Amino acid sequence: MILKYEVGDRVTLKKGHPCGENNWEISRTGVDIKLKCLGCERQIWLTRIEFEKRVRKIYDQEKDKMVSIVHYRQDEE
Repeated sequence: MILKYEVGDRVTLKKGHPCGENNWEISRTGVDIKLKCLGCERQIWLTRIEFEKRVRKIYDQEKDKMVSIVHYRQDEE
């Protein structure tokens, strides 16, 4: 199952940022993913392949909590 990531989604990655925060907001999608650290506002670029390997959890607005990528269900369109 391929997940569709959208601008504004909040995710956690495998390793935290050196500032101590592990929550990121997606700022741009495409071939590369642009992420903004929610702790220090620093922005990084990851290739989509690298992002797919590193992402662990995504914020589910319906449940109002972080959910593992394995258990995350997107709305069927």
